[in-house]
Amino acid sequence: MNALTRSQGAESEALEEAALAALLKSIRRNRFLPIPPQERNFVGDGDFLAIGCEFLRHFVELGGLRPQHRVLEIGCGIGRMALPLTQYLEAPTGTYDGFDVVAEGIDWCRENISGIYPDFRFQHLDFNNELYNPAGALAETGNLPFADKSADFIFMTSVVTHLDPAFTDFYFREAARILCPGGRLFLTAFVLDGSNRRLVEAKKARPAFHLEGDGPAYIADRAHPMAAVAYDNDWLLATAREQGLQLARPIAFGHWSGRSAENYQDICVFQHGKPALSRRNPA
Repeated sequence: MNALTRSQGAESEALEEAALAALLKSIRRNRFLPIPPQERNFVGDGDFLAIGCEFLRHFVELGGLRPQHRVLEIGCGIGRMALPLTQYLEAPTGTYDGFDVVAEGIDWCRENISGIYPDFRFQHLDFNNELYNPAGALAETGNLPFADKSADFIFMTSVVTHLDPAFTDFYFREAARILCPGGRLFLTAFVLDGSNRRLVEAKKARPAFHLEGDGPAYIADRAHPMAAVAYDNDWLLATAREQGLQLARPIAFGHWSGRSAENYQDICVFQHGKPALSRRNPA
């Protein structure tokens, strides 16, 4: 690559970053985007729209999301991530599907998002989940209702942090089936690499996970095991690799463990069929 090509590449990247920053600023100022009332928000505290915008930036800058991608969200909650995406994805190729085990969240999303953005579709799947849907009738064992190779980008934000190993393995398998070759899986997790394990042992981490036992999963609250689940780094990556999902970039470790970081949970980006780790974002 010559100096001119490098210069042009840097200029193009700077323009893309400026355009994304302008879009995020516009979304945060948009008074017409629907925000669920706080009493219906079951996905956590904080500024609903600001958190969604923060993750849109992560999806683009770390995950390689593009406006024309077909997107699937596993565990869409009450639309916190979907809402900013309405301003980013470009129809007709850029589409969104999301599902969740909490019916009330899906009802709100259908009423307030799908009615305005028909390319945004939401489904309720009545999976049994100890934390969010304990009365659910379905086990997470069969295929999800999405076709093979039908998504370019799948994301799971704070989902495996509430799952046991069998369900985590299930979602890796299904993500690999649904992703097209080269597609990306973006997920957040509590990942116990050597550094994070030492920080947990030094009682610097929040949540403060109990590290006794052989793993691969560790819990923070014995009374409510699925409230927060951490995974051994090696197990998580090996389970993904078994399904043909390889890390596309180094894990962006979060500050939950006491590390200095911008993000709270650890961000993992996998690519379907990618043979080796890359330190560059996709073009």
